Amino acid sequence: MNPTRIRELIVTPIAFRDPPLLNSNGVHEPLALRIILQLVLEDGTVGLGESPGGTARLERLQAAAKVVPGMDVFDTTAVAAAIDADLLPTVPSSHERGWTTSAVEVACLDAQGKLLGRPVSDLLGGAVRDAVPFAAYLFYKWAEHPALDGRVAIGDDWGEALDPAGIVQQARLMQQRYGFRSFKLKGGVFPPDEEIAAIKALAKAFPGHPLRLDPNTAWTVETSKYVARELDGVLEYLEDPAKGIEGMAAVAADSPLPLATNMCVIAWEHLKPAIEQNAIQVLLTDHHYWGGLRRTRELAAVCEAFGIALSMHSNSHLGISLAAMTHVAAAIPNLDHSCDTHYPWNSADDVVRPGILELRDGEVKVPTGPGLGVELDLDALDRLHRLYLDSGVRTRDDTGYMRRFDPTYELKLPRW
Repeated sequence: MNPTRIRELIVTPIAFRDPPLLNSNGVHEPLALRIILQLVLEDGTVGLGESPGGTARLERLQAAAKVVPGMDVFDTTAVAAAIDADLLPTVPSSHERGWTTSAVEVACLDAQGKLLGRPVSDLLGGAVRDAVPFAAYLFYKWAEHPALDGRVAIGDDWGEALDPAGIVQQARLMQQRYGFRSFKLKGGVFPPDEEIAAIKALAKAFPGHPLRLDPNTAWTVETSKYVARELDGVLEYLEDPAKGIEGMAAVAADSPLPLATNMCVIAWEHLKPAIEQNAIQVLLTDHHYWGGLRRTRELAAVCEAFGIALSMHSNSHLGISLAAMTHVAAAIPNLDHSCDTHYPWNSADDVVRPGILELRDGEVKVPTGPGLGVELDLDALDRLHRLYLDSGVRTRDDTGYMRRFDPTYELKLPRW
């Protein structure tokens, strides 16, 4: 028996509850999708990984599960290359293939850490901070998922937030429960002046706390410039106001605010034109689509060389992803801004056992146990997998869900 040889990769799609959070595409459905990986070595060691869900990503991870058995868990370069080569004929986009290789790499690093008795942050060069700061992720939201197809309405304890007062109240709850010291508002939902008012209300309610606004390309270049002028001195940065590198560069040329992105620079080939055009001043990293934790560490070094500040992007995620985000953020010296996280919205359905990952004082302490430092709750995994099977939900469709309540709703970007 070779204890470092991969025996199998178990791929489990799951569904979990998601509140009715509004964005420029529509509204979150009642269920979000993720995929949980268990990389099993010949000695029984299990490394954990987590990926965004959906049929295409599930099929690619299932293909990876046929490639990696027999490979050495420490040879992550070869593992990634083998998966990449297998997917290349059907998935030409390196960015899309990266979603698969990154999830498997995290599972490999978790297994490596367990074999060595060291945390993943040590495998990335060592933690430069004991805790990683996160921002409260604020959303315009409905009070509940409305009744649909004979089902009862589904509420939550966050309540409605459809105006500046509602957003401030949501921020107060976030701070009371988790101690957040910075706040991000997902915009692109209401006309820009309404969202400007919400940000100014937050600035009044939380003086001195860093604020950011992300409309997900809902604005034209001219509207983006207008918002940047109106919020000069209020925001720490403005995220993805306009579409594409060219659009962002046009805004940046006249913006008094730094511009950030997790939309127009999401692959290595995007860096050169973005830097040449000075399109962004802040990059939101995301190991899920930059190829893994080690590639994210390399990305941070590139950004440092070109004077691009760093934050971290988030999507609806659970504890395995939060642990991975925390380890890599701990190992990046030039983390300039607090990281995004959806975890408060989804943590009630986590697949990791409680007690290790806690958002307190706006931070997550870096786990010091071996690997990612978290333990899989097999009962929760089974329950959420059964929910996935029973629900029939296989893709995320914010626009389609919105149209079930407003048939006239159009996905139109930019909208203002």
